[in-house]
Amino acid sequence: MNLFKKKLFFFSLLLLISSIVEAQDTITITGQVLEQSTQQSLPFVTVALNEVQTNKTITGTVTDDTGIFTLTELPTGNYVIEISYIGFETFQKKITAGGLNLIFDLGKIELKESAEALDEISIIAERATVASDLDKKTFSLDDNVAQSGGSVLDAMKTMPGVAFDQEGKVVLRGSDKVVVLIDGKQSSLTGFGNQKGISNIPAANIERIEIISNPSAKYDANGFAGIVNIIYKKEKQTGFNGDIGLSFGLGALSRRKEDTPTDFGSFSVNPKLIPSVNFNYRTKKINYFLQTEFIVQEALPNNEFTTRFYDDGRTIISQVPENRRQFRNIITGGVDYEISEKDNITFSGMYDREKHIDTSQVAFINLNNDIRNRLYTWKEEEITSFINASVAYNHDFAQAGHSLSANAQYTRGLEDESYFLNDSSAVRVGRDMTNIRAVEHTSSFSTDYARALSSGRMELGAKARFRRLPVDYTIMRGNESIIYPNLGDFSKWSENLYAVYGNYLLEKERYDIEAGLRAEQTEVSYELDPDNIYYDTNDSYDYFELFPSVRFTYKLNDRNKLSAFYNRRVDRPGEPELRIFPKYDDPELLKVGNPYLRPQFTNSVEVAHRYSWGSGSLFSAVYHREINGAYQRIFSIDDSNPDYDIVNRIYQNTGHSTNTGFEILFSQDIADYWKLTSSINLYRNVIDAFTGTLLFPFERSFIIENTTDEAGDFKITNTFTLPWELEAQITGLWYSARNIPQGEELSRSSIDIGFKKSIWDKKGTITLSATDLFNRFGLRQRINGQDFTALYENYYETQIIRAGINYKF
Repeated sequence: MNLFKKKLFFFSLLLLISSIVEAQDTITITGQVLEQSTQQSLPFVTVALNEVQTNKTITGTVTDDTGIFTLTELPTGNYVIEISYIGFETFQKKITAGGLNLIFDLGKIELKESAEALDEISIIAERATVASDLDKKTFSLDDNVAQSGGSVLDAMKTMPGVAFDQEGKVVLRGSDKVVVLIDGKQSSLTGFGNQKGISNIPAANIERIEIISNPSAKYDANGFAGIVNIIYKKEKQTGFNGDIGLSFGLGALSRRKEDTPTDFGSFSVNPKLIPSVNFNYRTKKINYFLQTEFIVQEALPNNEFTTRFYDDGRTIISQVPENRRQFRNIITGGVDYEISEKDNITFSGMYDREKHIDTSQVAFINLNNDIRNRLYTWKEEEITSFINASVAYNHDFAQAGHSLSANAQYTRGLEDESYFLNDSSAVRVGRDMTNIRAVEHTSSFSTDYARALSSGRMELGAKARFRRLPVDYTIMRGNESIIYPNLGDFSKWSENLYAVYGNYLLEKERYDIEAGLRAEQTEVSYELDPDNIYYDTNDSYDYFELFPSVRFTYKLNDRNKLSAFYNRRVDRPGEPELRIFPKYDDPELLKVGNPYLRPQFTNSVEVAHRYSWGSGSLFSAVYHREINGAYQRIFSIDDSNPDYDIVNRIYQNTGHSTNTGFEILFSQDIADYWKLTSSINLYRNVIDAFTGTLLFPFERSFIIENTTDEAGDFKITNTFTLPWELEAQITGLWYSARNIPQGEELSRSSIDIGFKKSIWDKKGTITLSATDLFNRFGLRQRINGQDFTALYENYYETQIIRAGINYKF
C-alpha cells in the first residue's frame, strides 16, 4: 500500500467513525421490550430491579414509546430484573454484577402470553475499586496528606509502584517511558508522546490520578512502561461552587554536600508560594469551569557535582548549581453545552506560561593540586508558553453505552531560551551568548465509537496528529569561543501520525477477555541547516506498525481474580532528543541530541493476581519486557579540543535489553484509625553488549558491555485518623542501586510526613507537610566511560516543608 493510499485509508476511517468512555463507579442496564408474536415495541412497560435475597425493589422505570428502558446509577451486586405488562407473562432474569463492563445492553426482550421457563443471563460489572486494581490503579488526591500543597510529582510520591528521576519524570517499574495524559488526552502540559517533567504542575486542582500498566488498543501506542492519567476537578453540582487554596513552603533546608568555593554557591531556604482557584457554574444545560494556579518560587532543580577521574591520573571536580527564580501560571477553562439529551459539546482551553531565570557559577578544580583551572559563570533566561484549544462532541444513542464522539485539538508552544556565558581560564577570558527559539504547532483529530453489548463492549476509533517544530539557533561568539563551530542556524522537525484501532471486551460470569489491535502509520523528518558539518544529510523515515493488546481475567471466587496481559508498544524520540544544539550549562559535560535516533519497540507480558478481604487487599504481578532499539544518553570524551576536557552526553540507540520483575501492592486497615499501604517492586535488568558509532562532534565508536543486575524499590505509607478532625500520614520510600548503560545508579531514600485538619464545618482544610526529612533522595551515579570514570551527584531540591489552606464553597 503506497503512502497516498495509507493516508486515504486512515482519513476515510477518521471520517466514518466519529466515544470517550469515562470511568464509572456504578452500572447501567438497558434493553428493549417487544411483543413476541408481532415483534412490535411495547411502551409503558413496568421494569423493576429487585434484590435476590429479599426480592425488595431497588429501583424501577417504564419503557418509552419505542420500548426502550434504561436503569442508571446502580450499585454492583446480584439482582433480579422483573418486566411486567398487563396481558403478558411477567419476565424475570437474574443479573450478576461483577466484571468490568459497567454499561450493559440486554438487547431485545420478548414478552409472551404463556409462561415459559426462563434461562439465566449473567452481566458482569465489578466494583471499580476491585477491577481497576488489575489493569488500572486510581488514587484520590484528597487522601494525600504527606505531600499536600505541592506539585503533581509530590502528590504521586505516596502512590505504590511509582518512582521518579531527577528531571521530575515518572518512572514505572524502572522505566521513564511513560505517557502522561490530562483528562485522558495528551497535552502540552505533560508532553505529546514523551513525558515532560511534572514537578512544576500544582496539584491543587487535581481530583485523582490513574496509573494504567497495560493500556488497551484504544490508547496511543507510545509509552511501554504505562500511562499516567491526571484528572482535573469538575463539579457536578448545580449552581456556583468551587474552592480556593494557598500553599507556602521553604525548600533546600539543609545541604547534602558543601558547595565548591565560588561567589554564587547554591540556593537554600527557598521560598515558594502557590495560590490556586477553581470555579464551576452549572445550570441545567450549560456548565462553565475555570481553574488557575500560580507558582512563585526560588528553587534548585539541579545541583550537579561531577568528579572526573581521567586515565592520565588527573581528578577534576565541578559543581553546577541551577539557582532558579520562577513564575508560572496555568489557566484552564471551558464550557459544556447540552445540545439535547443525547448530544453534548465541550469547548475548552488551556494557557500555560512560565518564565524563569537561572544563574550559576561553576568552578573546575584539579584535586591533585587544589588549583582552580577554570571559572565559568552563566545566566539563563527562558520563557515557555503553551496555548491549547479543543472542541469535543459526544452523541449518545438510544441504548445506554452506545455513543459516538469526535475531538479536535490545536496547540501552539513557544520555547525561548537564552544563555549568557562568561568563561575565565588560562586559555581564554571571553563571553558567548546562545539563543534557541522553538515554536511548536500540534493539531490532532480523533473519533471514537463505543457500543455496550449483552456480554461485553465494542470500541472503534481513529486518530490523526500533525506536529511541526522549527528551531532557530542564534550564536554570538566571543574571543576564542567555546561554542562548537558550524552548527547551523536552524532545524525543522515534523511528525505525522495516523492511527485506527478496534477493541472488543467479552464478559462472562467467571471470566472476561479483552482483545484489541491498533495500527499506526508514522512519518518523521528532521531538516538540518546545510551549514551543519556534523551530520551529512537530513533525516526522514516512515513506518507502519501493528500494536496488539490482549487481556484475560478469570474470577476464581468473589475475592480472587487472576489476569494475564500482553501488549506491544513503541517509544518515539521527540524533538528534544534529536536536537543538535548542545546545552552549555556545564561546558565540560555537554548534553546534545541525535537527529538519527530511531524509536524503540517493546513486547510486554504480565500475570497479575488480586486477593481482597473486608479490610484490605493484596495485588501481585510478574512481568517481562523485551526492548529492541532502546535509546539513552552515552558518555564519551571529546578530545578534539586540546585545551579543554569535554565529555559529551549524546542520545544513542543501544540495541536489545530486557526487564523482568515482580510487584506487590498491599493495603490493610490495621484499626479504625490506622490504614497501611505498601508496595515492593523487584526487577532484573539485562543490557546486551552493544557497539555503536557516535557522529558528534566527530566519528568515534563506543562500547556497552553486557550487564545484569537486580534492583528494586520499596514504599510504605501509614495514614492515621486522629481526634479533632485531624489526619496524619507518614511515607517512607527506598530505591535500590541499579545498573545503567556505562555505569551504576546508587541507592537513595526519603521519608515524608504530613498533617491535615478539617475546619469551618468541613468546608476548609489546613495542611502541614514535609518531604525528604533527612535529605537522602539525591541522585548519585558512577560512570565508566572510555579513558575516564566519573562520580555524578545531583543533590537537587527534595527537602521541602509546606503549609496550606483550602476553602470549598
